[in-house]
Order: sequence, then structure tokens, then C-alpha cells
Amino acid sequence: MPFANIKMPRAALSKAQKEDLIHRTTAMFVDFFGEGVRPYTMVLVEEVADGGYGRADEVFVVPDAFRAKD
Repeated sequence: MPFANIKMPRAALSKAQKEDLIHRTTAMFVDFFGEGVRPYTMVLVEEVADGGYGRADEVFVVPDAFRAKD
């Protein structure tokens, strides 16, 4: 069963963008493994709260300008 776990900042994508990400990721697995994997493909989009992750020893916070507008 193909499984993708995508972690991203909370509010970085709108609901529609997350749905598109799920559809595209499923389509990618189908392209690689064939149509038979579609019913068994799992895509999990996890949103991480601001301050819950970092890069280069800096805590990351999404600027308001980059937050998705639902």
C-alpha cells in the first residue's frame, strides 16, 4: 500500500490546495505502480503549528503574507 506523509506549516495551503495535493500524489503513485494501487493509496497531510519545527537552528513561523486564504 503506497503511503505519503506530507508535513507542512499550518495555514500554508488552503483546503482546495490540500485536496489537489492529495489527488496529485495519488496520481503519482498510480503512474509508478499502476491503477491497481489507487484504492490502497494513503496520503496524509499533517499541519505543524508555528514554532513546532525549525531549520538551521531557527524556529520557523509562517509570515502572514504566505498564509493560505480559504
